[in-house]
Amino acid sequence: MKTKVTLLTISAIGLLVAGSMVSCNQNKTADQAAQVSSSGPTKIVFINQDTLAAKYDYAKDMRKRLEDKGKAAQGDVGSRQQALQREVAEYQSGQNSMSADQRSSTEQRLQREGQEFQQYQQNASAQFQGEQSDESKKLYDKVYAFAKQYAKDNGYKFVLTFQTGNTNLLYADPSLDVTVDFLKKINDAYSKEKK
Repeated sequence: MKTKVTLLTISAIGLLVAGSMVSCNQNKTADQAAQVSSSGPTKIVFINQDTLAAKYDYAKDMRKRLEDKGKAAQGDVGSRQQALQREVAEYQSGQNSMSADQRSSTEQRLQREGQEFQQYQQNASAQFQGEQSDESKKLYDKVYAFAKQYAKDNGYKFVLTFQTGNTNLLYADPSLDVTVDFLKKINDAYSKEKK
């Protein structure tokens, strides 16, 4: 009986302590909310990501660099493929005049070269994808760093992005759109950086 009373007492004390802690935390939250609302409205703006991607000079330069690298890689892979195809065509046209040993060794060599070409093609593709990923990260880092400073300079608490088809931001009042100003300033910063 004494054990039941002690357990009941401990449980009741535990509930009282937990209840008072929750009550204190609710008061803190209410105090914090009052502080935020008393400091004025939170400034939230957004940037149209589609416009930024199309008109940010660094993004344009990045696309051009990647396009040039992609064309060069395609040209290299294409010329290697044509060379391999020529060798196969030469073998096919002259195989009747070859001995069995010559045909066998040529077929093995062509098969090996075909496998090497496929490996080269996969490596070139992987390297290009890696370069695309690196460039995208650099772009993100530049925009993020600039947006952070832009928000600080203009007293914004949030800088969101809007992108057509992205449902994370369905609607925003057009008066909150700072894309034009942001784009002008980030392009100015980029042109100073290029010099």
